[in-house]
Amino acid sequence: MAKAIENMNLEELQAHQKEVEAALKGYEKKRKTEALAAVRETARQHGFTLEDLLGTKGPAKSGAKGVAKYANPADPSQTWTGRGRQPNWVKEALEAGKSLESMAI
Repeated sequence: MAKAIENMNLEELQAHQKEVEAALKGYEKKRKTEALAAVRETARQHGFTLEDLLGTKGPAKSGAKGVAKYANPADPSQTWTGRGRQPNWVKEALEAGKSLESMAI
């Protein structure tokens, strides 16, 4: 027979609290998954995808990186667009007396 809540000690109550919180999260996740599946099916029945209706193409990509303008003379695979923070190799080359133009691609 299950122990009455009133007769439980603190540790037992906290353990049950964690179990209930986990069950609630699982329940909400299941409901969201079911709702999403239903919406996708409704969109499909009308000849669309959910992405068509929402105007999205999946997860948003980060901003465009831009075209590399500078390359590390010691390691040409390391490049920089000239925007944002200067990579360490650019800083080191500038400190060594090289010009930014000498690293231009």
